Amino acid sequence: MPSLFTLAFKLLVNDRAKFAALIVGLTFSVFLMVQMLSMFSGILLRASSTVLNTGASIWVMDPAVTTVANSIPMPDYVLDAVRSINGVKFAVPFYSGGALVKLADGTYQSVNVIGLDDASLFGRLPLVAGHIEDIYSDNAFIVVRDAEYNKLERPTVGTVFEINDHRSVVVGLAKAPISGLFGIPTLYTIFTRAIVYIPNPRFTLSYVLVEPKSVDRIPQIQAEVAHLGYRALTAKQFVRHITHFYVYQTGLGTNILIMTAISFLVGLSISGQTFYTFILENLERFGALKAIGAKARDLVHVILFQAFLTSLTGYGLGVGLCALLIALAKVRLPDYSSIITYTNLIFAFVMVLIIAGISSYVGIRKVIQLEPFDIFRG
Repeated sequence: MPSLFTLAFKLLVNDRAKFAALIVGLTFSVFLMVQMLSMFSGILLRASSTVLNTGASIWVMDPAVTTVANSIPMPDYVLDAVRSINGVKFAVPFYSGGALVKLADGTYQSVNVIGLDDASLFGRLPLVAGHIEDIYSDNAFIVVRDAEYNKLERPTVGTVFEINDHRSVVVGLAKAPISGLFGIPTLYTIFTRAIVYIPNPRFTLSYVLVEPKSVDRIPQIQAEVAHLGYRALTAKQFVRHITHFYVYQTGLGTNILIMTAISFLVGLSISGQTFYTFILENLERFGALKAIGAKARDLVHVILFQAFLTSLTGYGLGVGLCALLIALAKVRLPDYSSIITYTNLIFAFVMVLIIAGISSYVGIRKVIQLEPFDIFRG
């Protein structure tokens, strides 16, 4: 069997042009599939950045909320009602809203303002400059230094600007593990300042962040919040809820699915046609192997070996090329959102195996039906 695989390898690489065509086709197909899926994963991750960065165990919200960015204000009594639920360790208010910042050169920049609980500052990010206690100073804001930081002209501690015609002072710079999705810088301040600086409707409470006394109490808390007419989701459930919205209620999921299917068909068509041509041109050799005693099972092993060798080579090159281009893009474009995940790699690997299986099936049928007499008679 090892000598048979050696022969299969030599037959495969003997025609360098077709071998190169197989590798290039599969590499391009894998590259497109991984790239599309990586873009989708990056978008979904950034769409949930506020949830992941805050670190709250449970989020209480209006039932109509679809994403964390589109909050629906709730009345203040919801906070008191949640705090009174048995099993709640603590519950704090959380504000999220949009505002306009007037920069030093007179231009305006949209920002997302996060208002943290005045007493605990629960959900704050680690600072890379400044002191957290300065957030209680007059007009104090903390700027998140992420991929969108440059859009605020790279402010430092002490920088003064205007938010909705209110004087604001940068007292710190924070580091966010995950940047936001829509290319908008983020500012942090205390809850009471946020609702004063930003025009609001009658209600101002965007979310209630809850920490349960134990994980076992979460179903009870969710049931009692639902009894109030609101929804309580754990962080993982909220992330899944946001993902479901972008996948099924926007065109994003459909477009990515179509592009991934096109990438799969491109790889299948190129590899299938090239591999079938390769089998046709080597029929005489396969016929000679049958004539000298090779069984049909041995020839099937030869074809499968050739198909999977080219597929795995194309898979490795495609993933490597995708990772290289994503790394280069992030150097030049800090807000580039693509991210390669294990799920993406496994999905692409399964697709490559399907391509290899279909491509080898076409060749296997031709070789099994081959009679050595027909080859030698020709």
